[in-house]
Amino acid sequence: MKHGIFPLIILIVIGCGSQSKKGSVMTLTNFTDSTSYALGADLGANLNQQKVEINYDAFMAGLFDGFETDNVIMDKNQRREMMVALQTHIRDKAKDAGNSNLKAADDFLLKNKKDNSDIKETPTGLQYRVLHEGDGESPGKTDRVKVHYAGRLINGDEFDSSIKRGEPSSFGLNQVIKGWTEGLQLMKVGSKFEFFIHPKIGYGTRVKPNIPSNSLLIFEVELLEIVNSVN
Repeated sequence: MKHGIFPLIILIVIGCGSQSKKGSVMTLTNFTDSTSYALGADLGANLNQQKVEINYDAFMAGLFDGFETDNVIMDKNQRREMMVALQTHIRDKAKDAGNSNLKAADDFLLKNKKDNSDIKETPTGLQYRVLHEGDGESPGKTDRVKVHYAGRLINGDEFDSSIKRGEPSSFGLNQVIKGWTEGLQLMKVGSKFEFFIHPKIGYGTRVKPNIPSNSLLIFEVELLEIVNSVN
């Protein structure tokens, strides 16, 4: 059975905490090469998402000792204790960052409403700006819609964009965050709105790729079509 693995030239860039980034070029020529790289890349991406600081030399020494030799300098109990300590450290950092992000969200929305006369706010705290008013129908809370959107954080970092992917997204309004469920019902087909979504009607304390805990979310959304009703 063929695995469809083709030789690939891949630039590997590994961020190692405060250490400088290291780059190398390697060729993946077979199934073992490709699966090995995939395992390493997935692990690296997961550690990066959780903002784990890595000493690259120690990490690679531990990987080699654990896989290739019996010369592991920490026994299982010691390793387990370190993993528990690491998880506690990650949770504490996430909690601190979440508290800071929550305050930043509150401050941003207060200033946003005060400084911009075109900003409207609903009782849930959803803020929005009408960029273009369409003349079509408005969706209901269980309707399925097709939209184009771009999402960013308050620092300007874009975390998702159907526009850049070149393909609209379709979903039921009961399948998304509360801010979207509420906001899309305010729109008519053909409209384009900008939403400012507080964490309490966004992802809350959940961490998503490129979206830290308690992040305020800013979306530009164009409602293209009401597809059908979700039963």
